[in-house]
Amino acid sequence: MKRVLLLIKGLGRGGAEQLLVSAAPHVDRSRFRYEVAYVLPGKDALAAELERLGMPVSCLGGGHQTAWAARLRSLIRKRRIDLVHAHLPYAAIGARLACTGRERPPLVYTEHNVWQSYRPPTYWANLLTFARTDHVFTVSDEVRTSIRYPPSLGWLRLPPVETLYHGLDPIMLEQAPMADGVREDLGIPARAPVVATVANFRHEKGHHHLLRAADLVRKSVPEARFMLVGQGPLETQVRREAERLELQDTVVFAGFRDDVPRVLAAADVFALSSVHEGLSIALLEAMALGKPPVVTRVGGLPELVGHRRHGLLVPPADPPALAAAIVTMLQDPILRTRLGQAARQRAADFDIRTAVRRMEEVYAELLA
Repeated sequence: MKRVLLLIKGLGRGGAEQLLVSAAPHVDRSRFRYEVAYVLPGKDALAAELERLGMPVSCLGGGHQTAWAARLRSLIRKRRIDLVHAHLPYAAIGARLACTGRERPPLVYTEHNVWQSYRPPTYWANLLTFARTDHVFTVSDEVRTSIRYPPSLGWLRLPPVETLYHGLDPIMLEQAPMADGVREDLGIPARAPVVATVANFRHEKGHHHLLRAADLVRKSVPEARFMLVGQGPLETQVRREAERLELQDTVVFAGFRDDVPRVLAAADVFALSSVHEGLSIALLEAMALGKPPVVTRVGGLPELVGHRRHGLLVPPADPPALAAAIVTMLQDPILRTRLGQAARQRAADFDIRTAVRRMEEVYAELLA
């Protein structure tokens, strides 16, 4: 049986991290023994859940990248790891530093974001070590097409790159959650139309654009409430912006939730104001629950949502356009119902089991 190490920067509740949990019940344990390693000690929200699902978890202890890469190298030797699959560039860069020499295990990498979304140090470190990867999966075609070397570095080897749409655990599609008590817990009136977003407070999620859209929406639909689910480094700034716009009665900060499907069940519309995006798992969850989406036309989002087929697409960084689409959705119940039903059907096309089977095919090829 071959040993596979899944490597990621942290195990907080983000989209890439949640994919590890969604995939765990569906891996082929007759062929592969899986373990998980993560770098940042404070980001461990999903560690216990992965352990419960039969994947031993190790923390590499953070610190400078070369330091934890050395600990990773030691872990690979100690645990006799046959293949490493890294997610997100920080983990991949360390893995490429650790996995060197003739006896190194094959290295698979999943790219979750378009390259132009990375800050210069991450972009260049990822690019300059990219050739050391044996196989690359990207979560959308848009992410795949963003992977290109500048002409001056065109001589670098480009590993095989393929788009592999990830998805949801099908159990979620079969067990629709109840929204009992969510509105009451968050102080949202029972009849208020609710626009929900699930996104950690980071620059690429464009929360400030969503707040400005909320300011415009309330002029047409004053009873509307915007429910922001998530946490992150920019939360304080976003809260201050909401106060500046006097949105205290319109915007509800729901914070971190471990019952996101239940919270989404209480919403009427799902909105995503991203300026960069790979493929949003939160969007897939909302669509699977029949929540019509209003999302920006960035990254892999148009690959999920056909405009006026499964939801509404708007330009990024355009609060008036975002607001107009949300108002349209809130004021047109027939459109909202039609798009919600179509969104549910569309989400069913994205099954985590399909992604797991393809990943394990590649593992087997590399280990043959």
